[in-house]
Amino acid sequence: MKNINKREIVKMLLNQDIDQKSEEELIDMLVDSPISVDVDKMEDETKTFGDKVADKLTEVAGSWTFIICFTLFLIGWMVLNGVVLIKAVDPFPFILLNLILSCIAALQAPVIMMSQNRQSKKDSLRNKYDYKTDLKTELIIEELHDKMEEILDNQEKIMKELKIK
Repeated sequence: MKNINKREIVKMLLNQDIDQKSEEELIDMLVDSPISVDVDKMEDETKTFGDKVADKLTEVAGSWTFIICFTLFLIGWMVLNGVVLIKAVDPFPFILLNLILSCIAALQAPVIMMSQNRQSKKDSLRNKYDYKTDLKTELIIEELHDKMEEILDNQEKIMKELKIK
């Protein structure tokens, strides 16, 4: 049962059919085959122009620089239309400003959600490859443990043989 489990795990990790091979050959195949993948590089290769724009917008809109600049813009708009201009473009209660803010929020929210969804998929893919790497490591460590046990057993036999003679 142990061989079947290892065979199935190696088959899943390497994504290929495996003929009847010994446990030693399976572990050698596993050691020689890379499992880890650079998910960020893979994602960058498939990004569309829209994806890049969404990521950049999310990066900018989620920064302190944006928050401070946007707050200064809002205060400037209110001061300009409420105090400075005699014939204000948007007098108090700033209906035009509310319309602009609503339009920005209506467009910004879906773009940010698109970027977050893509990030979530990338995290999921990264977790999948991390799991495969962990499995590979576990199998190799198990194999090394078995070999160490065999070496210790052989050493013990040799020691007994030497004591007898």
